[in-house]
Amino acid sequence: MMFFAPPPTIQTEVFSRMPDRFRHPRKTRWADVNRSGMAIDSFLEGPCFDGNGNLYVTDIPFGRIFKITPAGDWDLVAEYDGWPNGMKFHSENKIYITDYKRGILQLDIATGAISPVIEDYFSEGFKGVNDLTFASNGDLYFTDQGQSGLHSPTGRVFRWSADGKLDCVMAGIPSPNGIVVARDMSYLLVAVTRAQQIWRAPLHEGVATKVGVFLQLHGGMGGPDGLALSEDGELFVAHTGFGSIWHVSRVAEPLHRIQSCAGISTTNMAFDPNDRHVIYITESQTGSIVRARLPVRGEELCMAGG
Repeated sequence: MMFFAPPPTIQTEVFSRMPDRFRHPRKTRWADVNRSGMAIDSFLEGPCFDGNGNLYVTDIPFGRIFKITPAGDWDLVAEYDGWPNGMKFHSENKIYITDYKRGILQLDIATGAISPVIEDYFSEGFKGVNDLTFASNGDLYFTDQGQSGLHSPTGRVFRWSADGKLDCVMAGIPSPNGIVVARDMSYLLVAVTRAQQIWRAPLHEGVATKVGVFLQLHGGMGGPDGLALSEDGELFVAHTGFGSIWHVSRVAEPLHRIQSCAGISTTNMAFDPNDRHVIYITESQTGSIVRARLPVRGEELCMAGG
């Protein structure tokens, strides 16, 4: 049941599309499982900005990391054996990556070198890590999604503390995906894709308690994917399979629908650090980056390494 009127729609424009020189449609093991065996040329995710306004994105099935300049030009930064998904800057020159195959990795943007950070939990490999965020104290939170879903609610959320301790914060989740942590670290929000929900977990010394449903989406061809916060703690939800970003208040009242002008695979988003009223969105069906100007400012993201 929905008690709210449809929120106002904000239209997007295409900022840039992946150039043809990087598009070579073919089958991959990732697409066999996640795209019903289709031949694909890319699947964009993990947008994050450096301090100079360059946008970095992942290309999951081909293990590629791209840099897109403010002018919309694409450069290949790294290509390796992996399935990179979410990314966040750890420090000025290093990006942390959630890689489905290999756990948490780091990328040196100057050299393109990839190296491991967290490969297992108590000697067991992860199901398939998906997205990540840094808390204001430098702790890293990340989701372990794998192939979990309503049929197998086995996904998890982990915290890697600034002193190097790895803890499971939440378990038994049917497909945990995007994740954000409140600036005061009083709670976290996680996208539960297959349940079409956003869960809210109050945090006490980093431990989740009284987890509940914060937001219920209507459904569609996918579900909630990447998450972001405004500077006032309002939530943005990438609804992949529906072609929208939902903007909701601190109490989950719908405020805006940001509608993709490209395809419906809106996977994730990032705010321009030089103008946090502008949101950039990865649209993976067409290999595009779309953007829109918003009436609110995105939160300034935390980094662990300063």
